[in-house]
Amino acid sequence: MKLSQFTFDLPLNLIAQNPTKRREDSRLMVIHRNSGVIENRQFSDIMEYFDDKDVFVVNNTKVFPARMYGRKEKTGAKIEVFLLRELNKPNKLWDVIVDPARKIRVGNKLYFGENDELVAEVIDNTTSRGRTIRFLWEDTDEAFKQMLETMGETPLPKYIKRKPEEEDKERYQTVYAKYEGAVAAPTAGLHFSKELIKRLEIQGIRFAEVTLHTGLGTFRPIEVEDLSKHKMDAEYYNVDEIACGIVNKAKEANRRVCSIGTTTMRALESSFTAQKMLKPSEGWTNQFIHPPHDFSIADALVTNFHLPKTSLMIMACAFAGFELMSEAYEKAIKDKYRFFSYGDAMLII
Repeated sequence: MKLSQFTFDLPLNLIAQNPTKRREDSRLMVIHRNSGVIENRQFSDIMEYFDDKDVFVVNNTKVFPARMYGRKEKTGAKIEVFLLRELNKPNKLWDVIVDPARKIRVGNKLYFGENDELVAEVIDNTTSRGRTIRFLWEDTDEAFKQMLETMGETPLPKYIKRKPEEEDKERYQTVYAKYEGAVAAPTAGLHFSKELIKRLEIQGIRFAEVTLHTGLGTFRPIEVEDLSKHKMDAEYYNVDEIACGIVNKAKEANRRVCSIGTTTMRALESSFTAQKMLKPSEGWTNQFIHPPHDFSIADALVTNFHLPKTSLMIMACAFAGFELMSEAYEKAIKDKYRFFSYGDAMLII
């Protein structure tokens, strides 16, 4: 399929700028792949579509405060520094994106904090906006981590046109987040409160956890018309034996396995056997899922409403079918569903 097929016109007023009062208060569009029926529900109604011993697979990655603002030496120009990943812990090397990039060259120093408590030196150019920087820090690793927590802010997407607030530290994070490493939240999971998870567990639903640290590459614009030529940035993932045991037991019993989010789905689709069972693995995945795709593990998917022409929307189309997903997005706009990270959800079954 071609990239141009995955476009649509989205009214800007449908882009959610704030989360709902309670996590499960968001709306839920339920899409039935076999019948083509599309329902409007509330997210808390998700319980009605699953039975005892079905499994929800979640991504337990944790978002860290990746966006920082520093000053360039001599000129004092304000520079946004978006932390992507730590390369070398003893030497405090990080891959980052800087904005505006044209002002930042190898050898420049950047100062953070009112009293220049943190200093970094640019040591390499990686892309037009990418840089490798070394933080000049001689205290403990724990003190360095605390400094980044203090200096950084919640990395809300740019389409949320406001500054991060205290509430975002909690709400732009799943309630089951464990392992720090993501620069964007696995947003399908934001709809689950601890109370809803407890009610699902009482109903007999089992939860399995995998890890995929969401990077900015997930959201990088696709610049080729032929989808088979698009290359995803690699992201770290881990599927352990505990998750495999829970998922494979459900599959053997012919129970439903539901992937909570596209990042979870990428981890599952990167770690299966020839018999289409989940296997333990750890590493980096650059898998780009687009139609046509034969999914191996999950037979249900929870996801949000995504930007046009993105890998996230394209994966959802691969799972639901292009025509049915096009109909669902048209209905979502007509029925004024809230879009993107803090928006509403869909369940594809």
